[in-house]
Order: sequence, then structure tokens, then C-alpha cells
Amino acid sequence: MQTEYDDLPLKRTWKIWWELIRPHTLTAAFVPVLLGTMISLLEDGVNWLLFAAMMIASILIQAATNLFNEYYDFKRGLDTEESVGIGGGIVRHGMTPKLIMTLALSMYGIALILGIYICAVSSWWLAGVGLVCMLVGYLYTGGPLPISYTPFGELFSGLFMGFLIILIAFFIQTGFVSTTAILIAIPSGILVGLINLSNNLRDHDGDKAHGRKTMPVVMGRKNALTFMAIMFAFSYLWLVGLVLAGSVTSWILLAFLSIPKALAAIKGFVGKTSPITMVPAMKATAQTNTFFGLLMAIGLFISYLI
Repeated sequence: MQTEYDDLPLKRTWKIWWELIRPHTLTAAFVPVLLGTMISLLEDGVNWLLFAAMMIASILIQAATNLFNEYYDFKRGLDTEESVGIGGGIVRHGMTPKLIMTLALSMYGIALILGIYICAVSSWWLAGVGLVCMLVGYLYTGGPLPISYTPFGELFSGLFMGFLIILIAFFIQTGFVSTTAILIAIPSGILVGLINLSNNLRDHDGDKAHGRKTMPVVMGRKNALTFMAIMFAFSYLWLVGLVLAGSVTSWILLAFLSIPKALAAIKGFVGKTSPITMVPAMKATAQTNTFFGLLMAIGLFISYLI
């Protein structure tokens, strides 16, 4: 049966679908789940089936959030064929907004099913937390006052996709939330928020022109970049403080191997105003979050083994 999409062969390629979910952002979902699980390994062991369910659900929610962003930015006239950093399913490859929304809601549906399984095995108290996380994912670009139009996008993304995901991943394995888990989750949440900040730094001029009050628009590009550098430094110093206080293993300092990526991110934004020239810095910001979290997880696993 012929459909309205049969004359759009480009959109069927795996690369188009891969770009549509903005894979560079998915580490913001992957790393916190892995980190929370590694912390629980030290406390009470791991149910690997629960881990897999949590990982898939988190990635689906992040991918769906990206699709909601694609849908609403198109509807509000923010995305064009020349826009940098978007999936481009609608403006470049002829997908209809309805298809994008259907894909996003389908991902939410699968995540919801996985969430029901997670709650049934662990605790139904998680149902409310999970639904709030999904609602925030939608309201980031949806609703009458999208979070992405305010200076609080970094705060919400860091809190819900970084900090809370670690605690949920820990809780479903142990049935409680420890002080150690909370302390380790803080820098991870900050770095997830910085991924959002890097995106808003790139989009500063366009956001300002369209009336969006993102953090870089409110603070100014230079001040926002200074804030990013301070938050990078705080995240690394926080780990030093935890080790000196005896709260965590010194193996967690393996995360310091990610410092070159953080420096590359800051240097990559300095003096740049064109969105395309800031793409490498954005990638370095996302890579900092990935390496920081993975190296912490490796450090925790080494501590478990010895």
C-alpha cells in the first residue's frame, strides 16, 4: 500500500533515523543509569534485568524528548533547513510533524511499559517519579510556556536526566537512596546540565531573535561560558572533596582523565559566534559528560573488585 512518504527515500536510510534522535545527547541517559547501577553494586548487588529495563527506558525518554523538541521547534518556526544541530526529519527530509509526534509518543509508550515492570519488581512509589520525569521531557519544548524558553533548561535537564536518574537506578536495585549515591550524583547532574548549556550557547543568536530567554541570552554569551568553566571545575573539585572526606573510593578520581575534553569544550566556544563553528565544542561537552561518568563507573567497579 502506498503512503504519503513513499516518494521520500532519504528518510528511510538508517542514518536519517539515527540523526533524528540526536545520538550525541543519549549519553545523558546512558551514563547516569550505569553510574547509579555501579554505586548499587557496592551496596547491595545488581539485578541486571532491572538494569537493562532502566537503561532502555531512559534512552527512549531522552530520544522522545529530542523528537518533541524537533516537533515544537518546527511548529514555532525555529527550525529551517539551515539550522545546525537538529535531526532535520521535518525540514530536510520531508517527514510530517504528525509522524515525529507519533514516534515520540510510541517511545514514551514503550518506556511506560518498561516503567511498569520496574515498579512491579521494585516499588510503585517510582511510578509518580517516572511520570514526572516524562512530563518534564514533554514540557521542555511543549506546553504554553516551554522550559527551553526560560533560563531554567539547564537546571531541569541536569536534575531530571542526570541527578534523579542516578538515584532511581540506585533505588531500583537497593530499595533505598544512600548519601553516597546523592553525593556522586551531584557532579553528574551538573555535567548533563552543561550539555544543555552548550546547545543554548550555540543557539544564542537565534534564540534571542525568537524571544527565548535561555541562560546564555539572559546572562550573555561570555558570562554563560564563564559559568560553564566554573561548573566544570566545581565537578572535578567535588570529587576531590568526596575522596578527602572519605566518602568514596579514590578510584573515582579516574574521572580526571576527562579534563582534556572539558578544556576542549571551553576553548571551542571562545571567540565563536557562528553556530556551525561551535559544533566541535558541543561534542566535547557531551564527551566530557560521557567520559567523566564512565570513568567514575570504572573506578567504582575497580573498587568493588578489590
